[in-house]
Amino acid sequence: MNHRDHPDLCDRLAAEYVLGTLQGGARRRFEGWLHGDAALRRTVAEWRDRLVPLAEFAPPQEPPARVWRGIAQRLRLEDGAARPWYREALQWWRMLAGASTAAAVALAVVLAVQEPAPSIDTFAALTDDSARAAVLVTADRRNKVIAIRAVSGTPVPGDRTLQLWAITQAGTPRSLGILDERGSAAIALSDRALGPDVAVLAVSLEPKGGSPNPNAPTGPVLYKGAWVRVL
Repeated sequence: MNHRDHPDLCDRLAAEYVLGTLQGGARRRFEGWLHGDAALRRTVAEWRDRLVPLAEFAPPQEPPARVWRGIAQRLRLEDGAARPWYREALQWWRMLAGASTAAAVALAVVLAVQEPAPSIDTFAALTDDSARAAVLVTADRRNKVIAIRAVSGTPVPGDRTLQLWAITQAGTPRSLGILDERGSAAIALSDRALGPDVAVLAVSLEPKGGSPNPNAPTGPVLYKGAWVRVL
């Protein structure tokens, strides 16, 4: 089978590859395709850009004590030395884990569906004009809430406000709410934000308190991006 003749299959496999759920022979075969297919490598990069921001919402987890005991036993460490070893090396292991994009994203997706973490099923990475992610927006349909968090971007002056908008396919803006001074917020989930007619989300810079026009932004649009469903 020539994979180039099946773009939908390639797209699904690229998503699974980034998530880390493509394993065994299927993963090795897919990696073989990557070596000679620049278009497929771009598809993988696009999925990585969509899914990596989920790791920002993964709450920190302390591994159970049995994990550390298992590591110490496999490395034949003495009981007295085991605890200092892994405590001192903990930061190194975290750095190593952070370097693995697929593992980090897969962990984020797993944690997202566990309590007490939110059940994130849709997210948007709003980017600036240079395509750098600045604001992450997640939708939790089970708890009917949208969470907004700034991850980078231009500092907001004290007399200004960031305001989140949903833009419909017809080009009509809908105000979803005002972000706080840190660029964060939690708002109720409704069809205004996640309806079938919503084409894109955007954040504008407005006077303190929000746009004087409740039906449209009056300041510049700083960030924008589309909703993406989590697999």
